Amino acid sequence: MPAGLIHSYHPSASRYDEMLAARARPRPCWRAFAERLEDIPEEALLRREKFVRDAIEADGVSYNVYSDPQGNRRPWELDMLPLIIGDDEWSRLSAAVAQRARLLNAILTDLYGPQCLLAEGLLPPALVFGQHGFRWPARGVHPPGGVWLFSYAADIARAPDGRWWVIADRTQGPSGSGYALQNRIIVSNAFPDAFRELHVNRLAGYFRTMQESIARIAPSDDETPLAVLLTPGPYNETYFEHAFLARYLGFPLVEGQDLTVRDNTVFLKTLRGLRRVHAVMRRLDDDYCDPLELRADSALGIPGLLGAARAGRVLVANAIGSGVLESGALFGFLPAICERLLGEPLAMPSVASWWCGEKPALDYVLAHLDELVIKPAFSGMRMNAVFGSLLRGEARRRMIERIHAQPHAYAAQEWVRLAQAPVWQRRHLQPRSVGIRVFSCAAGNGGYAVMPGALGRVAPHAGMEVISMQRGGLSKDTWIRASAPVHNTTMLKRRLGVNDLVRSGSDIPSRVGENLFWFGRYTERVEIGARLLRAALTRSTSGEDDAGQELAGLLAAARRAGMPVDGPEDEEERGEDRPERQIIAALVDAARPGSVAANLRALAFSAGQVRERLSSDNWHALNALEQLLASPIVSVDQALSAIDRIMQSCILFAGFALDDMTRDEGWRFLILGRRIERLERLAGLIPLPATGTAREREQMLEWLLEAADSIVTYRARYRREPELLPALHLIVFDHANPHSVRFQVDTLREYLALTARELGHPCPSPMIEPLARHLEDFDLRRFEDSDPEAALDALRVLLAEAASAAQALSDEIHRRYFIHTVRPVLLRRMP
Repeated sequence: MPAGLIHSYHPSASRYDEMLAARARPRPCWRAFAERLEDIPEEALLRREKFVRDAIEADGVSYNVYSDPQGNRRPWELDMLPLIIGDDEWSRLSAAVAQRARLLNAILTDLYGPQCLLAEGLLPPALVFGQHGFRWPARGVHPPGGVWLFSYAADIARAPDGRWWVIADRTQGPSGSGYALQNRIIVSNAFPDAFRELHVNRLAGYFRTMQESIARIAPSDDETPLAVLLTPGPYNETYFEHAFLARYLGFPLVEGQDLTVRDNTVFLKTLRGLRRVHAVMRRLDDDYCDPLELRADSALGIPGLLGAARAGRVLVANAIGSGVLESGALFGFLPAICERLLGEPLAMPSVASWWCGEKPALDYVLAHLDELVIKPAFSGMRMNAVFGSLLRGEARRRMIERIHAQPHAYAAQEWVRLAQAPVWQRRHLQPRSVGIRVFSCAAGNGGYAVMPGALGRVAPHAGMEVISMQRGGLSKDTWIRASAPVHNTTMLKRRLGVNDLVRSGSDIPSRVGENLFWFGRYTERVEIGARLLRAALTRSTSGEDDAGQELAGLLAAARRAGMPVDGPEDEEERGEDRPERQIIAALVDAARPGSVAANLRALAFSAGQVRERLSSDNWHALNALEQLLASPIVSVDQALSAIDRIMQSCILFAGFALDDMTRDEGWRFLILGRRIERLERLAGLIPLPATGTAREREQMLEWLLEAADSIVTYRARYRREPELLPALHLIVFDHANPHSVRFQVDTLREYLALTARELGHPCPSPMIEPLARHLEDFDLRRFEDSDPEAALDALRVLLAEAASAAQALSDEIHRRYFIHTVRPVLLRRMP
């Protein structure tokens, strides 16, 4: 690395720099890390930068920036250098954040209760009732334990004098703690020695406190509490975090459709029936939570949720209505309110703020516009922050007119020149504006625990004042140094009880079971499609005399399997003498239904719905599989190489399913999906070689065995070219071949009976049992009779029965297990 990396870093002298103090000397908490940074060669830094980037890609860490072309697959932006804060300074910060959380919880208790703050003039009624954030239906609700604000986050930043100020309060469903944890996992592995030797505080203890608190506060009625994490779904910008946190905390990840309310009690629709939910940790905005009492057009919420909360039957964290405190216009009133409610001064000041709904504040704002930042007074307004100093001419006049027209809708804040911190970009350290989001959660006895770390938030460009992840901002891991070595903490419970043992596998949502079912089906669909296309491509370029007949059969098989390919006759009509272009398009064109790429996209969607159920290795393999077809594929060699890697990934998925997943109800539905799909595809493909002349049949048998992944077994058994009778026995009737029709039927019978027995429903296999008997009774000696065509006709009838049975079984599984309104539901209490 070039000498003097730190000395080549040139922060603005008018800003506070997190790393360097006066005369470019590292601050005490940074000194040890800065010295290490100087000693790392440039090649090693580049390797660490690549490690961070690869880890984000492998883990699928994403954040959806609206209007970004990558949509919800946009990679999370993480700078590899941590932000470091000393122990003494953090003690003051965490105490101030905990105090602010207590204060805001007390304000919510008053606003939705006696409203003394309004009566005493400490808060203007227009500021509360004039915004959509105040939820009138929540008035009079008494949340369990008096906890309105279970979790709270404060966006804070330094001013040029080094003092910390609160920039924003996050009170609805504060996001970012999961990203902070993910950042920690990655950056601590990028700098493992520094992380250990600098005595950095661990984060797991905070999340364990969150687990224990939500279980303690939730109304359990002597039941083992069941908490769920409510998400809007995979299209939300922070869905990765929802799935990551749900798995880390051990909470089922649910959407509104997974929950129902009966008699003011919230239930989770599981594969076993309905299970009572005691706590809902929501990541859904207030107005979408309950279409019965709030926003009527919401398809994301749970009808009756607010009624259940009002009855004290469920803890909603955070309570509906808590978003009213996200208004920056409240900042100026907090010091007096803190003295009134807590009897102590506000420990950390907010950025100086003025609500234009008050005449003196309005006059001040208009007179000092160049020194202020104009923001919406209420969180629901769609307006970006406007720096008054940048307004000129007509733009300035229009802004003043807008403020005069609706003064209550605007607030102004002092323009604080944010601190800066170094980021690693283009092989250099560069200064960027930085702030942190600090997280806390209720910890009992009215207190709050503060996470000993934070989400560092960094402006994307030099000189940019606004820090926003939606505008492409970067993130940092925030290291809080301890004065002594830090002991490892764990999320594992200190001691398990009987109730903990009986919960395993009993709270799988029906939606999760359905998506695992389709995950299995699409995995099999991708694999069979890839095998068919590989066989077709190798024959289209082989140059052998009989390849054309085999290719014709393969293309017919691909069409039978629902793939978008034309036959050779269609190619001739278009004047094309080779079908490679059509075959490659059937591989890579996601816009064509039935293509491998389209099925991969559907597979990724199903996987995304159950992300918290997949291991990291499984998710890495899925990410790699998606990326295979992202690069242009125009040649046969490129297509064959991609297909080979797809096949390897499919084999990995099968291995993960058999050896990596807990064999609970969800796993069984994944296996049922694979077996049903394989049965339906085999039953559709096998009749093709059973048609035509004897010579045509022999030509098609080899590719059929390849498509059924049975060619190696055939050659090992018979050591000769494929013949009709042994080939049909192997892929139709052989109970030991995992790719035969018989094997699929036997496996389906076994798992259907087990699933029905454990879930308490009749076995949904009205067509499988007769099919199993017909397979058992079929006499292969009929092929040696004088009329083998009659045997082939009987086989075609049997395979048609198999295909129909697979389709009917899929429909019946959906009806019995995934759609709770079709049959009477079973209400189950936690033991």
